[in-house]
Amino acid sequence: MNSPKVVVEGLCKVFGTNPKQAIGMLAGGATKEEVFARTGQIVGVHNVSFEVKEGEIFVLMGLSGSGKSTLIRLINRLVEPTAGKVLIDGRDVASVPRSELTALRRKDMSMVFQSFALMPQRTVLSNAAFGLEVAGVGKKEREQRAMTVLEQVGLAPFAQKLPAQLSGGMQQRVGLARALAVNPSLMIMDEAFSALDPLKRKEMQNVLLDLQREQQRTILFVSHDLEEAMRIGTRIAIMEGGKVVQIGTPQEIITNPADDYVRAFFEGIDTSRYLTAGDLMQTDAVPLMHAPHIDASSVAATLNGSAEYAFVLDGERRIRGFVCRDATGSASPQVNHIECIRRSTPLDDVVERVVASHAPLPVVDADGFYCGSVNKTNVLNVLTRHRGSHV
Repeated sequence: MNSPKVVVEGLCKVFGTNPKQAIGMLAGGATKEEVFARTGQIVGVHNVSFEVKEGEIFVLMGLSGSGKSTLIRLINRLVEPTAGKVLIDGRDVASVPRSELTALRRKDMSMVFQSFALMPQRTVLSNAAFGLEVAGVGKKEREQRAMTVLEQVGLAPFAQKLPAQLSGGMQQRVGLARALAVNPSLMIMDEAFSALDPLKRKEMQNVLLDLQREQQRTILFVSHDLEEAMRIGTRIAIMEGGKVVQIGTPQEIITNPADDYVRAFFEGIDTSRYLTAGDLMQTDAVPLMHAPHIDASSVAATLNGSAEYAFVLDGERRIRGFVCRDATGSASPQVNHIECIRRSTPLDDVVERVVASHAPLPVVDADGFYCGSVNKTNVLNVLTRHRGSHV
């Protein structure tokens, strides 16, 4: 992830005849409700700032009326801002001329809505190719590109069907294919899966995550469902009353909710499911030794207290194996092979592997460098802490 794809600075939107008055009141500490009661102006978004990094799924979350749908319409300028800036790839969307904005929406931005908005008289292939048709791409090329995307979302066999012949989940795949076909660098998805039943919804989340692993697009995803946000979001921004109250990774928000409003989203949800090896690990529980200086005396010196094991690292902090005491209780210089766990490994996989292992397991980052260790005790402690109120 490199430079930010989207930068939002001090963004405000007031619906009404005198937005300046409303912004003055908000600056003086008035709430959205007070502004409405005294002036009749409706505050959609107030003083929102954040960045979306290249290649991340950034989820906007909040209850109905929190401002999340207004915010994305400000980002693609379907709604004009009252104040503030929206930069996409460094260009201020609020100040580009209409003609440039249309080109930006056609080429760099795609939207997927909750209502699939498919054209009933057109085939699946024709629907998927529609954005390219609007952009003036020739029939042969647009149908080839649309077909490639239909294959990616598992709809190639249905290319000649009409939308009415497909299930709701498949129709939403066509909507996703249409958005992907123009090869946008930014996708905006507004409650895209919320009309689907829970199984279809999970299936579509999986399709999105699989595509994201291959294509690394920047996705702005609006949802009111915490479980969905936790599953697909790289980071989550939680909105209340037109403001952003917290931004963080799923783990950061679970571990340190900003206030009671954020905390209320977790009620009745077993948040431990969203933990990873990185959340469970300890950084200093297992002694470390550095290859190649491994002999009986150095192992004995390292395991001189209650330690049963030590991890052996190479000069780059990559795991070479572990040493331990032999059957007689003496420290042995034999370096044993050990499987590492990736920092991003989900909790269920961690539990399975920790239970099957006699020794603590080393945790490594995406580049294979040692970060810490997990063992049965600290996994149990974390589970007890997170599941206590949900069991």
